[in-house]
Amino acid sequence: MLSVSPSSIARSSLEEMLESLRQRDENEMPKDMPPALPPRPKPTSRARLPSTKRRLPSLEDDESRAARSSSDCSLEGERVRTFGPKRVKEMEAGESPYVVAGSNESRWDDKLGYFIEKKLHVWCRSGDGLWESGQIQSTSGEKASVLLSDNSVVTVPIQELLPANPHILEGVDDLVQLSYLNEPSVLHNIRCRYLQDIIYTKAGPVLVAVNPFKDVEIYEHDYVTAYRQKLLDSPHAYAIADEAYDKMMAGANSHFSVTIFVNFADETNQSIIISGESGAGKTETAKIVMQYLAVIGGGSGVIESEVLQTSYILEAFGNAKTARNDNSSRFGKLIEIHFSASGQICDAKIQTFLLEKSRVVQLALGERSYHIFYQLCSGASSALRGRLRLKKASDYKYLNQSDCLEIHTIDDAQKFHTLMGALDTVRICKEDQEHVFEMLAAVLWLGNISFLVTDNQNHIEVVADEAVTNAASLIGCSEPELVLALSTRKIQAGKDEVTRRLTLQQAIDARDALAKFIYVSLFDWLIEEINSSLTTGKHNTGRSISILDFYGYEPLKKNSFQQFCVNYANERLQQHFNRHLFKLEQEEYELDGIDWTKVGFVDNVDCLNLFEKKPIGLISLLDEISNFPKATNLTLVAKLKQHLNANHCFKGERGGSFIIHHNAGEVLYDTEDFLKKNRESLHSESIQLLSLCTSRFPQYFTSTMLKQSQHPESKFMQSSMFACQKQTVATKFKVQLFELMQHLESTNPHFIRCIKPNSKQIPAVFQNDLALEQLRCNGVLEVVRISRLGYPIRMTHQEFATRYRFILPESMACQDHLSMSIAILQQFDIFPEMYQVGYTKLYFRAGQIVALEDVRKQFLQGTLEVQKLSRARRARLDFHELKGIVVKLQSYVRGKSARKEYNVLKKQHKSVVQIQSAIRGWLTRKNFGHLWNSKKSTVSKPKPGRRMSESKDLSETLPSVVEELQKAVSMAEATLGHKEKENIALREQVRKYEARMLEYESKMKSMEEMWQKQTSLQLNLAAAKNSLITDNATGRSGKRNGFQSPLSYDSEDTSMGTHTPGGNTPVRFFNNGVNSLNTLANEFEQRKRNFDDQVLAIVEVKTGNSPPVNPVEEFRRLRRMFDAWKKDYKARLKEEKAKAHRIEGEKHRRRWWGMRK
Repeated sequence: MLSVSPSSIARSSLEEMLESLRQRDENEMPKDMPPALPPRPKPTSRARLPSTKRRLPSLEDDESRAARSSSDCSLEGERVRTFGPKRVKEMEAGESPYVVAGSNESRWDDKLGYFIEKKLHVWCRSGDGLWESGQIQSTSGEKASVLLSDNSVVTVPIQELLPANPHILEGVDDLVQLSYLNEPSVLHNIRCRYLQDIIYTKAGPVLVAVNPFKDVEIYEHDYVTAYRQKLLDSPHAYAIADEAYDKMMAGANSHFSVTIFVNFADETNQSIIISGESGAGKTETAKIVMQYLAVIGGGSGVIESEVLQTSYILEAFGNAKTARNDNSSRFGKLIEIHFSASGQICDAKIQTFLLEKSRVVQLALGERSYHIFYQLCSGASSALRGRLRLKKASDYKYLNQSDCLEIHTIDDAQKFHTLMGALDTVRICKEDQEHVFEMLAAVLWLGNISFLVTDNQNHIEVVADEAVTNAASLIGCSEPELVLALSTRKIQAGKDEVTRRLTLQQAIDARDALAKFIYVSLFDWLIEEINSSLTTGKHNTGRSISILDFYGYEPLKKNSFQQFCVNYANERLQQHFNRHLFKLEQEEYELDGIDWTKVGFVDNVDCLNLFEKKPIGLISLLDEISNFPKATNLTLVAKLKQHLNANHCFKGERGGSFIIHHNAGEVLYDTEDFLKKNRESLHSESIQLLSLCTSRFPQYFTSTMLKQSQHPESKFMQSSMFACQKQTVATKFKVQLFELMQHLESTNPHFIRCIKPNSKQIPAVFQNDLALEQLRCNGVLEVVRISRLGYPIRMTHQEFATRYRFILPESMACQDHLSMSIAILQQFDIFPEMYQVGYTKLYFRAGQIVALEDVRKQFLQGTLEVQKLSRARRARLDFHELKGIVVKLQSYVRGKSARKEYNVLKKQHKSVVQIQSAIRGWLTRKNFGHLWNSKKSTVSKPKPGRRMSESKDLSETLPSVVEELQKAVSMAEATLGHKEKENIALREQVRKYEARMLEYESKMKSMEEMWQKQTSLQLNLAAAKNSLITDNATGRSGKRNGFQSPLSYDSEDTSMGTHTPGGNTPVRFFNNGVNSLNTLANEFEQRKRNFDDQVLAIVEVKTGNSPPVNPVEEFRRLRRMFDAWKKDYKARLKEEKAKAHRIEGEKHRRRWWGMRK
């Protein structure tokens, strides 16, 4: 017994303070006063607040737990747990947000009465049980007329009506935001978003993901960046992964936490639990989460690439096509990714559960075995096929028994090449890869081994054919050894050992058991190699995110032992889900003493007791019957009925079957092969055969099996009654499941519920009944209800007061945290019904913390604005003061520099003036000397006789010279005028030639383009010859009328034109030049006609109108002739043009009197 101190019985200071506050503010603010603190529980019930975490029941305490619940097993119907203290009254039926027809809930509640009065939109249940949207037209007694969306009017009972949400709330991100939380409203919201390719929806803390069955453009790198930088807050798998990553990195260092449902701020490790039925998209969702974590936790890039590549290996060896899904995971897996202190991925570990071994040897119609077999048969190279002696998939009995060998949307050969790359990425060497393929081929050849009955006792002998030879060669044993292991069995009779021949069924079971053992051991070896590759040896900081992808609850037409184990695991996962979202919520409300109304939810503890209770639980009884070699399925069912008929979760049926009432519904199990699959027996002959094989893998498989049986690693094995050398499959799985649940209990969970929208696996189709059934099974509707009615956001008094105390006056800042918290709530003017005050925490309704944060943000922004203005004013004053000092200092520096430069310039100016005076003096003296000498020379006088004779001769000859010069000038002017006329005529001719040259150049360019087009068309004529024959008559005339030569004539070749230049010229070149140009033009036209005719002839040969000739060779020959003539023609034309330009240049260089310069 715990002792109770006297102080705990007296009124605490907290209660006294609340009483004083209540008396002080009773008259001032009666409506806004926070609710009174509920009475403290009796101190004898608990001395201190226990941790919100609870340990899972282990195998040791099964007895006590079974005894505690034995009295409850006799109750009929499902056991219902409730939230809140027992002193609080139960929720009335009319208050439930889910009103289902046929229940005892209120039919005329206030909400529905308002809808009927206002004739608003409602949901009505149709005859087939589906909900349809309509508008109330009228009411009569207990019935109402509703106008449906297809304009039909139906009359339904009022109890079949539910209120519908307004159109503005259609397609909201979070189902909690809906005004009316009923099944059709929740389903309609998810359906509206799905048809808009919005596949993610939040349901409180749970993410609902609907499989789109197509590629949706919401996974690009931009989305990763947006969610990492918190630019997007819409529901997404990236958001869940980012939240888990942030909480992992925050760990226990977080000083402020606003938690939803349960405060896990002290938890570092996170887990993301992905569940749903087959085909709901669990595997793809897990890959999306891993891709996001690989991007944000990227370091060197090696380990991230290896983590992503493992999905291809696991899919190839662990996924198969089923009746409901083309890529169904036939095993469960837990991927644990470890991060360093800086948030980078340092290593990873993969753990697998319950691989479906029976699929290796037995297939249902329309299903396939594991993908790797078909990928190997389709994508193996010829060399590998030769070494493995591979055939087509249709040649192997293990693969062709289901009449389904291909998936239309999957290329098995391409998938095989992708697998080879993944194996290289995780560093599995080529030698080991070949050994893996050898074991796969050996499994296929084992399936082709046949047996022949030899006597009336159904004894057999193995048929010696290529299957035996190939299987023995691939395994690494001799043919006689393999035949002996498959056809005989040794029995110890006293001291003697007797060899007994096997019957046909026993031989088939031995063969199939050997094949299953090889494949399962190979799968386990691959997981070990992958884990070894993902372990980098770095220091483990204890930060990890675990991603669980497990089978979903899925009742089939025939539920065997495999589905029995799967549904048991789902019951455990559902309890984990309930524990974190329902039970811990209830405990925390009770411990903190808040006022809370009970909300019912379905608890599956009775179903778990049915499976796990000892010694009369399903698994215990199944193991007990499995120890009897001669026991049958009827023996098993009789044993179960004898001990479990009193349990309301169990119901025995006739014909070797029984029913279990699971949390998600009833499932009928067929006990055929239950015992055989649970025993998992591999005969000693097969074990000895594998241990003596020369191949490394069979030896490793047997040694590993023997080590596990002699030294069980599980701590549950060591402490339980099942710690024996030989364990059943059910017991092994139970131990493994308990280890998994303990791992999940040590993490902060995040839940993703995957929904399959339709059973045909096609996009844009939403089956309401199928989706609604999955929402019920996954507990999504209960989560939405609890999120809406509860207080999902909570903060301790210290955290709340520390975060928002700045809004209070200084006089209240010295009070205790609870007083400050209540004062802050009053200051924020929050309605009392929107929060609750507990002993240690404040509890808020959904959305209230957002309003508080908005006010805080506005307050902080205002404070920052004032601080900004104050800092700006202070900065401006400091700047102006500093600017004045700097300007004054600059003025002193500039003055000193200017004075220094002035003195230098002054000295330079004085020196320049002196130099200039000396130069000017020297120049003046020099000029004066020249003037003085010239004056002396002019003073001397000439002789008179010589001067008179010279004047007389000049007067006699001057008139004749002047006359001759005048005649020469007049002749030169006449000649100049004539020359100018000739020049004008020549320029006109040159301009005409240039115009014609440009015209021919443009024509030749167009002809070249047309020839290129026709050349491409003519090369395609041979392929279209059959079609052209039918159009021969019309096509031939069209060809002749519209034909152009494909031969290209350069613009330079035709630039001379075909016209003779006119005009007379005194230059001799133009008479000869005109003749040369005319000759070249005529030759061009003649050649053009000749080539065009020859091309026409070749075209007629191609269209089939002429005798058979090789058109390609003829065309090449014509092309060579054309190129040779073209080259010669261009050379002659360039020569003529050069002559013309040369003569033109010489003419312009002549002087006006005709002499050369």
